[in-house]
Amino acid sequence: MQTLRYTPIPADFYRRNRDRLAAALPPHSLVILHANDVYPTNADGTMQHRQNADLLYLTGIDQEESILLMQVGENGEHHDTLLLRETNEKIAIWEGARLTKEEGSSLSGIADVRWTDEYSSLLSQVAQNARHIYLETDDHPRRYTDVQTRNERLNAPLREQYKNAAFNSLYPLLSAMRLVKSSEELSQLREACRITGEGFSAILPHIHPGMGEWEMEALLSEQYIRRRSRFFSFLPIIASGSDTCVLHYISNHKRCADGDLVLFDVGAEYGGYAGDMSRTIPVSGHFSPRQRAVYSSVLAVHRYAASIMRPGVLKADYERLVRIRMAEELLRLGLLSEAEVAREADDPTCVRKFYMHSVSHPLGLDVHDVCPSNPVFAEGQVWTIEPGIYIAAENVGVRIETDVLIHSDHTEDLITTAPLEPDDVESLMRGGKNER
Repeated sequence: MQTLRYTPIPADFYRRNRDRLAAALPPHSLVILHANDVYPTNADGTMQHRQNADLLYLTGIDQEESILLMQVGENGEHHDTLLLRETNEKIAIWEGARLTKEEGSSLSGIADVRWTDEYSSLLSQVAQNARHIYLETDDHPRRYTDVQTRNERLNAPLREQYKNAAFNSLYPLLSAMRLVKSSEELSQLREACRITGEGFSAILPHIHPGMGEWEMEALLSEQYIRRRSRFFSFLPIIASGSDTCVLHYISNHKRCADGDLVLFDVGAEYGGYAGDMSRTIPVSGHFSPRQRAVYSSVLAVHRYAASIMRPGVLKADYERLVRIRMAEELLRLGLLSEAEVAREADDPTCVRKFYMHSVSHPLGLDVHDVCPSNPVFAEGQVWTIEPGIYIAAENVGVRIETDVLIHSDHTEDLITTAPLEPDDVESLMRGGKNER
């Protein structure tokens, strides 16, 4: 489409997703799904629109004020209606034309496309006969905002209006569906990961002591946008010195001193899909012996985690095994004692003093993508692997993160365009090629 910076996924992908969802719903179900709001800033300002991931997954429509209605009948049969914001002269002049009905149908594979001014009357017709109404809710376990979403706001009155229907959340169904990626999704994710790593590698020769973290952010943003990413997939973390030990440092306001490490946790978005990568580099271009030792320990844990991420492994068991491996490295670095590790041999939670987070999360349309609680790894899933060691007393924080696709007998690193080995990091910072 002329309004898209990225190459869209073919409409057949979205048809299949709606077919799968309908097959999982009881007869006489109604699905109601709204686009995300365009959130305000101050005065007449707004943030850039970020589409509701579930709506994008079911329709491919990346436009504000869009609505999907799915009427599900017997045996998974369903009739879908897409409602779009109609372009008028004012919108065309000030914002640019929005999707036509024909474009919306081509992107989504939905034949019944209408303007949003029909929503209220259409809803009153179809909801009367619905025995089950499925609504979009954000039940992610790490959600902590009090801001009400458009789905929450517009769906709130429905429970009073349609008391004869049973109301349910789409979250469990779509979380399970989105965990295993299709070939079309993997194509988008590969591109997001390529841009993420390639853009990072491109700026390494330009980094030097005295450079501002914000200047590195600016260089990286340029590299991502040049490669057709629309924006960072999350607020970039570019932390130097003591702030390498702050897990979600996002101010990126300091100048980097000679001898500092700089921890990048960054990602490029492409077509709604997220890349997510962490690398830690020496701003001088050379690791000190201690920095290299910590880096090597994190890399050893990273490789161990990749070696045990296999189909059939329970996520919680995987995390525990990684903690055991991390304890060995922290012992080797002199950060834990043998007695501390021995007291918790089966699950050394003592590692939390230097390694506070989990090692992996699912990746997809969201950076911390949705999934069932404590899932079992399976082929076709995409996860991060991101161990870290944070030694606040030494101003040394190292995190190494890649994005991997699970195969039957191995994990495939999707970020092959950024260095992992410390020698390769140093070589690239000197202007050499990544030898990995």
